[in-house]
Amino acid sequence: MSTTATGRVASQVIDDDIQAFQALATMTGYDPRDANASIEAVTATFNELQAGEAALVHAQIALDTARDKLAATEQRFHKQILDVKTQVRAQYGEDSNELAALGLKKKSEKKSPTRRPRSSGPAAG
Repeated sequence: MSTTATGRVASQVIDDDIQAFQALATMTGYDPRDANASIEAVTATFNELQAGEAALVHAQIALDTARDKLAATEQRFHKQILDVKTQVRAQYGEDSNELAALGLKKKSEKKSPTRRPRSSGPAAG
């Protein structure tokens, strides 16, 4: 079984770890046996953490910008297609093959509205 942790660490835990790191930086005489726990190693990882967080923020901003631009383009395209349908209807008529080619029903293919007969007797309920 793997002992490597996966996934993100909770933000509150990271905040607590940063406070512990800042407290560690004030300690004099700290000399661990494990080189991975040295001030230098932890500082390097902390700097990498800050750079990673900054890169994530920049990527999120880029994603938001791209999403907004795409939404605006979709809206503009949709309005243009609605305008095209209006123009085709005006130019070729309500019963044209060109109108059908755009995915709209011809006037002759639409059902005529029919009146529903009144129900006789009291309403059930």
